[in-house]
Amino acid sequence: MNPSGGTPQAPPAGPGEPRPGAAGDRQGGSAAPGGGGDARKGNGGARRGPAALRAFDPLHLSLLGVLAVLVVVGAATKPEQFLSIDNLQLILTQASVIGVVTVGVTFVIIGGGIDLSVGAIVALASVWATTVATQEYGLGGVLFTAVLVGVGCGLVNGVLIAYGPMVPFIATLAMLASARGLALQISDGKTQVVTVEPVLDLGVPSSYVLGVPPLVLVFAAVAVLGWLLLNRTTFGRRTVAVGGNAEASRLAGIAVKRQRLLLYLLSGLCCGIAAFMLVVLTGSGQNTNGNLYELDAIAAAIIGGTLLSGGRGTITGSVLGVLVFTTITNLFVLNNLQSDVQQIAKGAIIVAAVLVQKGRKTP
Repeated sequence: MNPSGGTPQAPPAGPGEPRPGAAGDRQGGSAAPGGGGDARKGNGGARRGPAALRAFDPLHLSLLGVLAVLVVVGAATKPEQFLSIDNLQLILTQASVIGVVTVGVTFVIIGGGIDLSVGAIVALASVWATTVATQEYGLGGVLFTAVLVGVGCGLVNGVLIAYGPMVPFIATLAMLASARGLALQISDGKTQVVTVEPVLDLGVPSSYVLGVPPLVLVFAAVAVLGWLLLNRTTFGRRTVAVGGNAEASRLAGIAVKRQRLLLYLLSGLCCGIAAFMLVVLTGSGQNTNGNLYELDAIAAAIIGGTLLSGGRGTITGSVLGVLVFTTITNLFVLNNLQSDVQQIAKGAIIVAAVLVQKGRKTP
């Protein structure tokens, strides 16, 4: 207890641990420890000098380089198909759906958690949003239902993890099974076709803005809002602090349980938005929607620099990770490579990304 009645101070961090409050102190005495203005500082201290103003760190530049190489490969192997406007729009549209999910997953991982249920939540939300009863309420009904189901599932995850006896892995694994089962029960294993014209219109070329599909604009908006939330708000600083050192954050006055609950609510919200986007993209709701989204989202976040141990990550890196993965998948499809090869490649990329992270952390 602080005798002066102020905010209780965390004990000095041990070797290798982040010092809660340091970044906040340098930026005007923020109440949140550790976060600062950049989630990359969670475990490694604040950057000093002009480097702190750089829009991209070396990892981001490396990912841009990988994207450039992939474009060259696509142009060399399938120039007419890969470089066509339709294919580039397809890449961006597919990246948008999983990208929105990845934004939510990135927050959860930075906060020290994991969410294995995102794909199943997307499936449940898309199925529930495309029932005959829901479609009677038009576009607003479909959107509202998808978001409501996503947030509801996120709430259940958050309560079980933050206030219950379950660790994130078990709680979200249980949600994965439950949501998949409920989606199958609601749809009876059948595809639910969308008949609401305003929903379908969002997926046709006539709705594109300067050649950009509306779903891409939604993804861009979610990514920008996510970046601002992580880097320019107390919520973001607290997320980094909790993921870096939950006990020190608690001693510094952060409501750790509430923060974890909010993170899973945010992930559920992103799943609901992605489910609506998927309904627009496919014109239907299916219990198989969102298959392996949890793998893709976690993988994109990891190769984007998010630490699985929590406390560090960026929205920019995750967005670039999504674009890399989506482009690789597109190249595989254009070159007629089987889906099993795609999954093997994704697994190899995840392993490589984790090894790179370990190498960067090693003194």
